[in-house]
Amino acid sequence: MKFKPLGRSGVQVSALCFGTMSFGGDADEASSAAMYQACREAGINFFDCADQYNKGRAEEILGRLMQGHRDDLVITTKCFNPTGEDVNARGTSRRHLIRAVEASLKRLRTDRVEVLFLHHYDQRTPLDESMRALEDLVRSGKALYPALSNYSAWQTQRAVDLQERNNWARLQLIQPMYSLVKRQAEVELLPMAEANGIGVIPYSPAAAGVLSGKYAGDAGGQNAGRLKTNKMYAARYGEPWVFEVAEKFVAFCKHRGLHPVSTAVAWVGAHPAITAPIIGARNLEQLRDSLDSERIEMTPALRAEISALSRAPAPATDRFEEIKPVQA
Repeated sequence: MKFKPLGRSGVQVSALCFGTMSFGGDADEASSAAMYQACREAGINFFDCADQYNKGRAEEILGRLMQGHRDDLVITTKCFNPTGEDVNARGTSRRHLIRAVEASLKRLRTDRVEVLFLHHYDQRTPLDESMRALEDLVRSGKALYPALSNYSAWQTQRAVDLQERNNWARLQLIQPMYSLVKRQAEVELLPMAEANGIGVIPYSPAAAGVLSGKYAGDAGGQNAGRLKTNKMYAARYGEPWVFEVAEKFVAFCKHRGLHPVSTAVAWVGAHPAITAPIIGARNLEQLRDSLDSERIEMTPALRAEISALSRAPAPATDRFEEIKPVQA
């Protein structure tokens, strides 16, 4: 397993991060333990969680699994989504963030998380209020490094500016969506992160299974899987062109003797701004394919060939003549 720096923190993390969203949901405790052990055997020291995942059960399971070697791990969690029925049990207000982190630490059975993400941008809370709350949590030692998930480039840059102006602890990580069929991050988020020395751990590198080939010949996404059972994923990946790209990608991988999931993860990880793709699975068999991404030599030429299979996002300005290919 390769290791990369976590932003500018000096901390080294594995080049794959395991996302625990399935713990306590699609994966029962035994399956979760098997996947966790496989990750540790592969050299992964980086685990991503959130208080929302299966109503806190993911944090509880992860907390039990990491006992006895907690100091060998880099753990993240996230706050924003509702954690109860109360009107204030959500968002990124100072009140909610403090309470949510304290609850997460109890579930995780630890005294701190290395990385604390604000899970989404909060339209109701001024950003300076949220960032000061993050700073308070860093100063208390309950979170070591602040981070943002699902924020736009301008929102992230504004957060960095607030931190620098007030001499607060700087962002070390962002967590956007990024895959061969979701490339908007290439336009401004990834260049912004590189310019600021911020690490990036993108989620859904295999596009919720679309790039595995499981929906081949099914542009409506009606085959068994999350695109059928989850409205969010159906909306995210339901456009016909997504399935057309996936079919071309799977055919390309078959021709090259590559596994599509392994290749999809490797393609994401080879972008120069990426610290570690977040891999997830419902069972050990699914996980193996993502772990095998480390075996693929994603050369600049191979990455360019794969990139050409999908839609490149429009540039940040309308000067299309200035578009340059991303170098791996």
